[in-house]
Amino acid sequence: MNDQPQITRADSGPATATPAFAEPGVPHIRTLNVPGMQALYVKEVRRFFKVQLQTIWAPAVTTLLFLVIFTVALGGSGRTVIGVPFADFVAPGLIMMAMLQNSFANASFSLLVGKIQGTIVDYLMPPLGFGELILALIGAAISRAVLVGLALWAAMLAWPGVHVVPQHPWAVAAFGLLGAAMIGFLGLITSVWAEKFDHAAAVTNFVVTPLALLSGTFYSIDRLAPWFQSVAHANPVYYAIMGFRYGFIGTVDSTIHHPVLTALLALVAVNIVLGALTYRLLASGWKLKA
Repeated sequence: MNDQPQITRADSGPATATPAFAEPGVPHIRTLNVPGMQALYVKEVRRFFKVQLQTIWAPAVTTLLFLVIFTVALGGSGRTVIGVPFADFVAPGLIMMAMLQNSFANASFSLLVGKIQGTIVDYLMPPLGFGELILALIGAAISRAVLVGLALWAAMLAWPGVHVVPQHPWAVAAFGLLGAAMIGFLGLITSVWAEKFDHAAAVTNFVVTPLALLSGTFYSIDRLAPWFQSVAHANPVYYAIMGFRYGFIGTVDSTIHHPVLTALLALVAVNIVLGALTYRLLASGWKLKA
């Protein structure tokens, strides 16, 4: 029997676990980073909501003035377009136009101001994938568009002689969201490309505004010359406004086969293409990373 005392080494205790770190470039979060997306989304919404007088109410009032001018100048004497009063025809188009313009304004501002102020790392360094970054920014752009649309719709409800009660709420929701997302993607692409606010303003003035004004917002497409109808049918904003208007008045001003379904599929296709292009640009780091 061994009577020698057992000598215990001070370092013979259980080894402490060494924390395992992933290799550089290997993501720790392997699923959808919902808290990260929510944080970025809330940040973007708070940003434009702090100046809501400029970002929500001012666009609604400005667009409402269009309705006042056109209904006073052209809406009297029982004037109708595609079988509905002119005011009822133009009101949904104005709502959609305001939503598109504000969706672009919000999306085109996010990354651009980060590049100008040198805070672009606040978007690129957090543990967010490019798809998650896009979802948060597009979600914020759509939220601003919806708020502007709701404010304008509430004002039009109280305006005499205008009827904006939806006949097909699903169409109002579907085309409103798809249209806002489409222009939001265009805004993100612009914010990646632009190097100063003048560049974003140029896209607004020479791309977004002409697309909105030449998409049947104030007139019926079926009364145009055949060649101009073809131009209008190539404009994706036309499908957003046509489908959105259909949700309110229950009829369309297009002679194409199954116009509502065609418009819905066209917007889905354009959103997929623009979404893929936006993802590719962000992943490449073009004009974002040194």
